[in-house]
Amino acid sequence: MTTTSSTKQQTLAAPLTFSGKGLHTGVQVTMTVNPAPADHGIVFRRIDIEGQPTIPALCEYVTDTSRGTTIEINGVRISTIEHIMSALWTMGCDNALIDIDNTETPIMDGSAKAYAEGIARVGLVEQAAERRYYEVREKQVYTIPEKGVAIVLYPDEEFSVSVHIDFNSKVVGNQYAVLVPEDDYASKIAPCRTFVFLHELEPLFKMNLIKGGDLDNAIVVVENPVSDEQLEHLKSIFGKKDIRVTGGYLNNLQLRANNELARHKLLDLLGDFALLGIRIKGRVWATRPGHFANTEFMKQIRATIRREGVKPRFKYNPRTAPVYEVNQIREMLPHRYPFLLIDRIFHIDGTSIAGIKNITANEPFFQGHFPEEPVMPGVLIVEAMAQCGGLLVLSQVEDKGNYSTYFLRIDNVRFKHKVTPGDTLQIECELAAPVRRGIATMVCKAFVAGTLVCEAELMAQIVKNK
Repeated sequence: MTTTSSTKQQTLAAPLTFSGKGLHTGVQVTMTVNPAPADHGIVFRRIDIEGQPTIPALCEYVTDTSRGTTIEINGVRISTIEHIMSALWTMGCDNALIDIDNTETPIMDGSAKAYAEGIARVGLVEQAAERRYYEVREKQVYTIPEKGVAIVLYPDEEFSVSVHIDFNSKVVGNQYAVLVPEDDYASKIAPCRTFVFLHELEPLFKMNLIKGGDLDNAIVVVENPVSDEQLEHLKSIFGKKDIRVTGGYLNNLQLRANNELARHKLLDLLGDFALLGIRIKGRVWATRPGHFANTEFMKQIRATIRREGVKPRFKYNPRTAPVYEVNQIREMLPHRYPFLLIDRIFHIDGTSIAGIKNITANEPFFQGHFPEEPVMPGVLIVEAMAQCGGLLVLSQVEDKGNYSTYFLRIDNVRFKHKVTPGDTLQIECELAAPVRRGIATMVCKAFVAGTLVCEAELMAQIVKNK
């Protein structure tokens, strides 16, 4: 099971609890992953602290990437979140509230295997809200040239990842790992364990890290011959009587895959990329990725998303049969030429709707607005949004033809770009609250070629025709 193809958000069908020690702190920790409502995202909650403060799992809250990813708000932190994030996000969980009673997630066996097995065991449930995606439109790059780090994100219809690692190691060699949509993350990536080079151990101990590390939850790579004195020192560090080097690895007699180290780097990258907070439609090529590069790249992408602004939630495909074509729309709305401003509806559910208005040079309003520089009047863009929202409301009425919707209020109208002949106006409306006593409040947005051109909050009343 890898990222589900569902277009709807998902959450766990039941809570999951994991217990163990933190890799770097060595503390015992219990972590419970709870289902959460749509649009909640993945949020950690420190239940051991007064007030139970929460930290959203987003890249802007990353404060440390020393051998793991740490998020922090107002001095409250949670570290080594990448494995649980990797499993939840890649297996299709969009929303979760993670209760944790210490500063670090449990390392388990150094992989995401236990997390993936737990998610598969309880399953996921689909939620009403649509998933949000960042659709990559042009190549984006993050590099650290002096370290040979490069992460490139290319446009694509689906999310896939290729990872290449090269540590100039005669034991590890060059390794590649790939995850494509049809791959089974739970069996291919999740079981791959974290790793460390033997020469890194002493500095890490001196940095007060890997207090919970042992030979049961990490692969230790041995590049050079180890003396008897060094072995004795390692025995004291790990509290084991029998330590030996086998095939370039310390006490790891069998790797779970020939490229297990590259697969684990891919596992980490997936967890760090989940901190973008929305799913990516794009192809990733990464060379020597690490937590710092991964999370900095996600910060770069989030900044790009903010610059590009809000994107449509729904994708219009003119080859797909509409939900309502223009004659059906005419049966539901009283508007006629030249004031019918919706050509088709291509999506509708209980709370949202999306429709199309094709703007041609023959629109009558272009004769006077303006003859030399035709621009669709802003008031008519708002009217088109209102008609689209009216169709959403009327779709829930049994006797549709005998009801109309009337404006009560228009708030927070913002015009972002001009709409001109040749444009296709994509309108999306979503109920801000359930319809009560015939009153509907909607948030509406209009896009051209994926760019927001207008947004507004509308309130309308459903009235039976006389």
